[in-house]
Amino acid sequence: MHNIAIFASGTGSNARKIIEYFKTSPDARVALVVSNKKDAGVLDIAKEHGIPTRIISRSMFYETEEVLEILRDKNIDLIVLAGFLWLIPEYLVSSYRRRMVNIHPALLPRHGGKGMYGMHVHEAVKAAGDSETGITIHFVNEHYDEGDFVFQKRCAVDPADTPTDIARKVLALEHRYFPEVIARLVTSLPSTTPA
Repeated sequence: MHNIAIFASGTGSNARKIIEYFKTSPDARVALVVSNKKDAGVLDIAKEHGIPTRIISRSMFYETEEVLEILRDKNIDLIVLAGFLWLIPEYLVSSYRRRMVNIHPALLPRHGGKGMYGMHVHEAVKAAGDSETGITIHFVNEHYDEGDFVFQKRCAVDPADTPTDIARKVLALEHRYFPEVIARLVTSLPSTTPA
């Protein structure tokens, strides 16, 4: 059984889908939810499902390796970023290289990088006049949205679509595909937890 940690900063709609997906999985379970916001909705979702949570501070994340110790204590095999907005520090990237994935609400490399999250992305898609958008699931490295792609899925953007319409289409893709892609990644993991 592989252990997954979800890192999230917001309401946790993707986290909910992932937790529910793995509730009955023989291969993996969500064993920890980490947030950098003490009032994040994702913490309520974790509590509802009996999943341990940790709230982290900026100093803990960037100035110590305490987060790594927490992950090791829970035998975490895979980290899933589901709306987590902080850049991942090098010590965590190197310990979980190709064992940490993020979902981005656009077709990278378009509309990625620092500050490109949530509605900012959908507004950029609309402003650019793009005829399609979608999701990109990628491994995490030391830079925003630059890790190797794992999966992309596209959807059409109608000229009449507002950024809110685009957001709704993209979120449907996220909820549909993110848990499945994580499940595929989990089955390809070695059986040992990162050192």
